Amino acid sequence: MRLFGRKDEEEEAGGQDEAIAGFWTWWQETRPRLDSLVAEGEAAGLEEWLAPAVAAVHPELVWEVAPGKEAAHALVVTAAGDAELRPLAHRWARAAPAADLLWEFHPSRQANPQAAELAIEVGGYAFALDKLMLGLRVPRNQPRVDVAAYHPIFAELDEDTRMEATLLALDWLLGEDDVARWVGEITPATFQPIDAVAAMHLPAVVADVASGYAEEEWVLLQGQTATGAPLVATVRHPLRPVDHPLCDQHIAITLPYAHRDENGLPVDGSLEALRDFEERLVARLLKLGDDAVLAAHLSTEGHRIIHVYADPTGDAAIHAKELIVGWEEGEPRVDVTADPGWTAAAPFLT
Repeated sequence: MRLFGRKDEEEEAGGQDEAIAGFWTWWQETRPRLDSLVAEGEAAGLEEWLAPAVAAVHPELVWEVAPGKEAAHALVVTAAGDAELRPLAHRWARAAPAADLLWEFHPSRQANPQAAELAIEVGGYAFALDKLMLGLRVPRNQPRVDVAAYHPIFAELDEDTRMEATLLALDWLLGEDDVARWVGEITPATFQPIDAVAAMHLPAVVADVASGYAEEEWVLLQGQTATGAPLVATVRHPLRPVDHPLCDQHIAITLPYAHRDENGLPVDGSLEALRDFEERLVARLLKLGDDAVLAAHLSTEGHRIIHVYADPTGDAAIHAKELIVGWEEGEPRVDVTADPGWTAAAPFLT
């Protein structure tokens, strides 16, 4: 039996926790000044104070002050679509003080109920959301909506600016997390797509697609390894890191099995033993609630590899290490690594 982990990852997590704690200590000490600046509409003053404080948590995080849902203002500190940074932004928000009448806190941009009235300057032109048109396509049996976006000013903008404006508009309409969940391909266009609809219809289309995936599903996939060996995988569907933002620890459980068919896949007693192991693993993970998720398992060449993602502050890795002690068909192993972008499960992501 072999157990693997990385001490440097624990040290990095500890450094992030200290940076987050430092931010909120700074916030409490500086709050009277920030309250005054936001009341006076001093955007430059807020920039001067907030920018270095957020950068101290991580220089790639993006912040903004927006209208709140319940409070007057919302401080948003977001990974801006960077999957590697999303867990850090959510841990920042989890450590925030309770919202009050003036401030609330979010780890991602929230949908704006007044989106239709929003307009900003983009590249020297007025970008008003009520003029944005979308071509929407829902691929068959896929939990996503592909978007082609057109605005009259897009022909005057470069490609990067068009994409930036489109992403901002989608965040206004759906909220950043639901964009990550439900929006697939995004294509800014310089001509209006056929059958385009007003952008305001996007939330209703996404809600309709989402309604078809309310229950947990699993899909069976077949393929080959790099050496051409048959491979069979069972994968949670949809499988998206945004649904489990604090689960940035990857736990790979490798179980060799003795009874296999001519393709190297488990049969007979080995298949029963693997099923029993997974049932016991799932039972333990269920007790951890949102702290862990079984993402996928695959079988090939006499080995089953089970992919679990977990909150590193929880006990999922401990449970995995305890469970493999009783495995009798060869030497099992547990590899525990930090993987905020879910790169180990990249072939299975929806």
